[in-house]
Amino acid sequence: MSHLDWLARLIAHPTISADSNLALVAELRSALEAAGAICEIFPDATGQKAALLARLGPEAPGGLMLSAHLDVVPVAGQPWTRPPFELTREGDKLYGRGTTDMKGFVACAMALAEAVDPATLALPLWIALSYDEEVGCAGVGDMLSAIEQRGIRPDLVLVGEPTSLRIGLGHKGKIGYRADCRGVARHSAEAPMALNALHLATDLVMALRAMQDELAENGVREEGYSIPYATVHSGVLQGGTAVNVVPSEARLIFETRFPATEDSAALDARIRDCARAISDAAKQGFAGTGITLTETLAYPGLAQDPEAAAVGRLAACLPEGTPHCWLSFGTEGGLFSDALQVPVIVCGPGDMAQGHQPDEFIEAAQLEACNLMLRQAVANFCAGPSARP
Repeated sequence: MSHLDWLARLIAHPTISADSNLALVAELRSALEAAGAICEIFPDATGQKAALLARLGPEAPGGLMLSAHLDVVPVAGQPWTRPPFELTREGDKLYGRGTTDMKGFVACAMALAEAVDPATLALPLWIALSYDEEVGCAGVGDMLSAIEQRGIRPDLVLVGEPTSLRIGLGHKGKIGYRADCRGVARHSAEAPMALNALHLATDLVMALRAMQDELAENGVREEGYSIPYATVHSGVLQGGTAVNVVPSEARLIFETRFPATEDSAALDARIRDCARAISDAAKQGFAGTGITLTETLAYPGLAQDPEAAAVGRLAACLPEGTPHCWLSFGTEGGLFSDALQVPVIVCGPGDMAQGHQPDEFIEAAQLEACNLMLRQAVANFCAGPSARP
């Protein structure tokens, strides 16, 4: 099938992160095996989702691994003017949930797999498809562990997240937190005799804001980003039932994002120290109160050496002068880099400005350019040294 046929089939599967992706995985596996690939499925604990690893060509060191996720963000509450799970073409624009993030790249990878004769490959072409990337890169772990344990070390992992086909050398890591704050309820007329859980939460917000100021002034800097240092962001604050009741419970949801060169363990420890100090002070006056901090998600940053040979080999697959970039959003690239210790580059069709949006779209020209890049990448990474152009 063409990449456009594949994109239509991919979009027709509403693989929102909260839902099953098994029907799509089964369809992809069937097509890949028909193309001569060796496939393995990695189900999640519920048995309702799965990752897929496919190999075309020999089981040998090196080669190329294409990495992508199959899940998409929800459409509920968004003002779509076109059917989100049906591919709609208007001029050069292809509309549908996931066209940009990132089923456009998957469509190109599937069309490539069906066009390649595995017998002609001297080194393997791997396709690694995950789930639950949109909820914190949570669905790649079992597959990545198996790749690591089996000693699979491609010469390049190409993560096809949308970069407008620029060469993405880095992105920040992230840790997400939930702070559950426990106070003591009382009528608001006697508020000073109680402990307001919202006050605990807002004390933590103020401590985090102070930390942000310090990071902006003295934190590790990694150039290329719009914000070159670590950030601490409070996103959700919940608590209270009525204005005349001192709330006994409150919840704060926040995150930190940091350059790959930042000491994330030290940053995490600083955040936990802030919460602990506020919590310990509360316990001095009211037993059983305080803050419980829970990590909700975490993934590492990515920092690829621009002088690495793999960067040059990928650049040769793209138009001359294709720029490097550093991404404001996270990917599974840092996980692959940390686990496998091989070059990882993020490069894919489309612009993330359209990702996650109503009437999400990708330009057809971007997919055509991605096809050219992938065909050349197979020649550069899977043909073997003597056959490379």
